[in-house]
Amino acid sequence: MLESEKKINELSNRIEELKQFSNTKEVDLSLEITRLEDKLKKLQESVYSNLSPMDKLTLSRMLERPTALDYIERIFDSFIEFHGDRYFKDDSAIVGGIGKLNGMPVTIIAQQKGKNMNENLKRNFAMARPEGYRKALRLMKQAEKFKRPVICFVDTPGAYPGMDAEERGQGEAVARNLMEMSSLKTPIISIVIGEGGSGGALALSVADEIWMLEHAVYSVLTPEGFASILWKDSSRVKEAAAIMKITAQDIKGHNIIDKIIEEPKGGAHKDVDQMAKTVKDELLKIPFKILIDNIEETLDKRYNKYRAIGRFIE
Repeated sequence: MLESEKKINELSNRIEELKQFSNTKEVDLSLEITRLEDKLKKLQESVYSNLSPMDKLTLSRMLERPTALDYIERIFDSFIEFHGDRYFKDDSAIVGGIGKLNGMPVTIIAQQKGKNMNENLKRNFAMARPEGYRKALRLMKQAEKFKRPVICFVDTPGAYPGMDAEERGQGEAVARNLMEMSSLKTPIISIVIGEGGSGGALALSVADEIWMLEHAVYSVLTPEGFASILWKDSSRVKEAAAIMKITAQDIKGHNIIDKIIEEPKGGAHKDVDQMAKTVKDELLKIPFKILIDNIEETLDKRYNKYRAIGRFIE
């Protein structure tokens, strides 16, 4: 829970107590309840319209926040998960397979966090190893062959930095995804649903369009890592989060992403069904068939999109 949400929860609990008391004791407290509900609405508007970068970072990492599989099961029909990279083994930090978006076959690739400690250990906290990125690439190349659009859900603190991952070519696996995605002959949409960290996120983010949920974050490294490197003090994470410009609003301002998707008041976890519906509605606006039929033009736009990011100063 955000620190700023505590007053909201206290007021919500007070309203529920009054409603229960009114029902059981048959006392008319409607005026007081209405007054408190108005106060609650104003408080919510004040809190949720002024979230700091640290608040958004906290929201993006909450265990209650919807994971990729929450969206997949609500947005797509007939999802079939594929496993393995055909080189080493399966990596459960990345989920991938085929589903249908309103009847249209699509390839879905997602970084999957857990909802508790056991699930996070199984999913390695969504930090993929090389075999995860190679599985993702295998599915992308399959999608290219059968002209299926690729939809990626990004949610990771970064690629796994362990020795075993480095021994199996972590850097090469991430770099190859960047290279292959830049010229993949099928449309790609990437959606940052939580935490988009470092090259681990970028390996699923070379796309025709990149979207972010309203309270997601996207950064070159974690604010903790930034603070440790710059100040040798990871406790200055709040300060680092503000300096790094990690929020969807900051990044849209720099033309790095294409769209911010509004979340339910208080965050995506407050109404998962509505959040999934909003994402699906946005996906249904994409003219995938036209993009596939004009794939060379699509690739040119993708190339120019990334060439236009940033600026050169002599």
